[in-house]
Amino acid sequence: MGFILNIETATKNCSVALAQQGNVVALREFAGEGYSHAEKLHIFIEEVLKEAQTTFEALDAVAVSMGPGSYTGLRIGVSAAKGLCYALGIPLLAIDTLAVLARQITISEGVIIPMIDARRMEVYSAIFDKEYDKIVPIQAEIITADSFLEYRSQPCHLIGDGAQKCKEILLGNNFIYHNDVVYPSSAEMAALSYNKHQKSDTVDVAYFEPFYLKDFVMNR
Repeated sequence: MGFILNIETATKNCSVALAQQGNVVALREFAGEGYSHAEKLHIFIEEVLKEAQTTFEALDAVAVSMGPGSYTGLRIGVSAAKGLCYALGIPLLAIDTLAVLARQITISEGVIIPMIDARRMEVYSAIFDKEYDKIVPIQAEIITADSFLEYRSQPCHLIGDGAQKCKEILLGNNFIYHNDVVYPSSAEMAALSYNKHQKSDTVDVAYFEPFYLKDFVMNR
């Protein structure tokens, strides 16, 4: 069994994981104040391959975080992934960024609400159950005191850099905030990309575009 290269650049975190059968064997990531993806991404790719003592030719597929997230970050990650797939003749796998973020926590009850900061009081969010099944689709939402009303009868686990600006608005014991600032990581992509590869759930290398969401919402 070969390797899957996982690339996550949808937020400030530039993250690359090399995985085998869904398990991470090498990881590089950096989340700075500014976006340094263009400078670090290809270095990280070379470093994870070197750490695993393997080469590009050993890759079975490349997985990329598809969004939502930063326009520039997504473009950099997707462009790199498509270039590798085209050059190596291997499939491209697209992974939901919010699904990646949700998998950074494990819960026994309630729902997981991963949030990526958009602007002002807007976030990109979705809602997942404790089995990580998506029960509310991805949306761009302006957070108010009435957000997520229908889920407040159970614990609501909020995670991501978008969750932090909600602390003064979404009040109550049912809202549980996880960590101060958490970004999606390629480490959580490993199992997701392996499952997609097993099912041959790929995207077209030539025509695939990231899921920006904000452009869609603004133009509809």
